[in-house]
Amino acid sequence: MDLFQHIRLFFSSQYANERFMMGEETDIGKEMYRLMTELYPICRSITGNGVRETLRIMKSHIPLKIHEVPTGTQVFDWTVPKEWNIRDAFVRNSEGEKIIDFTKSNLHVLNYSIPVEKKVSLTELKKHLFTLPEHPEWIPYRTSYYSENWGFCMSHAQYLQLREDEYEVVIDSSLEPGSLRYGEYRIQGETDREILISAHICHPSLCNDNLSGAVLAVFLAKALSRTRLKYSYRFLFIPGTIGSITWLSLNAQNVSKIKHGLVAACDGDSGRFTYKKSRQGDAEIDRAVINVLRNSGGAYDVTDFIPFGYDERQYCSPGFNLPVGCLMRTPHGCYPEYHTSADDLELVRPECLEESLSIYSDVLFVLENNARYLNQNPKCEPQLGKRGLYQAIGGQQGGKSREIAMLWVLNLSDGNNTLLDISDRSGSRFALIKEAADLLARNGLLRECGE
Repeated sequence: MDLFQHIRLFFSSQYANERFMMGEETDIGKEMYRLMTELYPICRSITGNGVRETLRIMKSHIPLKIHEVPTGTQVFDWTVPKEWNIRDAFVRNSEGEKIIDFTKSNLHVLNYSIPVEKKVSLTELKKHLFTLPEHPEWIPYRTSYYSENWGFCMSHAQYLQLREDEYEVVIDSSLEPGSLRYGEYRIQGETDREILISAHICHPSLCNDNLSGAVLAVFLAKALSRTRLKYSYRFLFIPGTIGSITWLSLNAQNVSKIKHGLVAACDGDSGRFTYKKSRQGDAEIDRAVINVLRNSGGAYDVTDFIPFGYDERQYCSPGFNLPVGCLMRTPHGCYPEYHTSADDLELVRPECLEESLSIYSDVLFVLENNARYLNQNPKCEPQLGKRGLYQAIGGQQGGKSREIAMLWVLNLSDGNNTLLDISDRSGSRFALIKEAADLLARNGLLRECGE
């Protein structure tokens, strides 16, 4: 058993679920949650010191290469924006009380707010306030990346308590030429064909969206770096939208190497898994994820591609049309805490993070091991019993799964069907089909076909 199989066994859904059912929190889930806790307080945006600090911490786990793209760089139809940094922000009433304080929650400030220092009336202040009336205790997350503006977010309950007064407004921020930063980590496999794992790191203190995807990608990269791999792997930690557009613009000549890809997002809550297909719809990555989810034993949803969501819409734009899907738990916008202060450390759970890592690992196991075989004894079934591959006493019902899997593999291994094809058609788990193929190959009954 190679190291990848050991990792898959440790992360496998079946093994993890057995531990979850016993109420155990595992070490890997705790470690993922610990990294999330460290990253949670940082005020991130699409540029700036928050991204710098986030990548610095991630680099202590995996050897990231940090790229800087200067403000003003043309990336297709977009331009890399000015760099935004913030030091402090507050709204203070005439009695000197800070009714909104950035130091208490970095969601309080409209992300990318221009610097402001002035006194305003309540009427003027309200033009720059954002709340969630349907969730009066939560602070919303709002941005103004590409239109210069300023504002504050607050709970609606607090908003209703505002009285006529003169308010001091201070946003100690800067918006000036700088750079866009992103992290990249490539693991060389036996071939230069690549699997892309992409996660966005631009949100401030929001856990499920998307510290969960970023943390998952870090730990997946750590595991794969110690593994014998067929594919090479490219991990991207980027600001949403502008990050993937920038990377694609700078690497357009090399994207043909990407054969499969996943965007990791919303992977830490307790909801069922959801897979959003690539634009191609029937790519190998689509079939691999659906196969794993179907055999996971849990509820799941599959949705078709739409040109809205995370960075998959850039990778799947018609000029690239890469086979990249998005593997989530509860999708963005489909849980009430999305883009609010309630998307916090209590919403995500260590065991859910680990289960997501397990599902990702199972998907990669399928991609790494999917191959075509040729039956070396194609005229009728070979006698498995004389090779010790069949149970000694016929007619017994137990222990049949392996034998049935071997018969499926023998019957469909005509050089045209992959192991994934056989798994889908037979309804057997891919790992069982792979095990059967290995056993048959060791006994001279199968030969792996070339690429």
